[in-house]
Amino acid sequence: MEKHEPDNAAEPRFEHGRFQIIAGFGGCFTPDTAEDIPLLWEKFLPWLGKVPGQKDEVTYGVCCNPDGKGGFEYIAGVEVSRLDDLPEQLRWIEIQPAHYAVFEHKGPLKALPQTFHYIWKEWLPRSGHTAAEAPEFERYSEDFNPRTGEGSLEIWIPLKPS
Repeated sequence: MEKHEPDNAAEPRFEHGRFQIIAGFGGCFTPDTAEDIPLLWEKFLPWLGKVPGQKDEVTYGVCCNPDGKGGFEYIAGVEVSRLDDLPEQLRWIEIQPAHYAVFEHKGPLKALPQTFHYIWKEWLPRSGHTAAEAPEFERYSEDFNPRTGEGSLEIWIPLKPS
């Protein structure tokens, strides 16, 4: 059986992540409802630049709090420097420093599921690495355009120390 490596997936680079607090809109999803995640982004985008303590224009999609049955929480948000005046409709999560495999996704957002499939079903099993039980996240650069898919989009997968 041939490997079907998406044309946009490549070998990752390895990074040591830093402590971050991400705040934004959150929702609970399953693999069957994950196609609704863009609606969460639509709800969050008007808040861009208006979140108290927002550090920059980089946006994050954080997958966290798995329920063990395939469900997970997804937070569409930005990095913040404080929590004390965060509006109550916003969810937040702390990302602890960890070792990550960082994949660059090139191409349209609708091809993101193929990139995730490649990472989890092909790259990870043959890499000798094990995913850590920690949030994984998508990092969208300041110049990322969700309509065209232009700009840089990275997928940060936390790894257990080998």
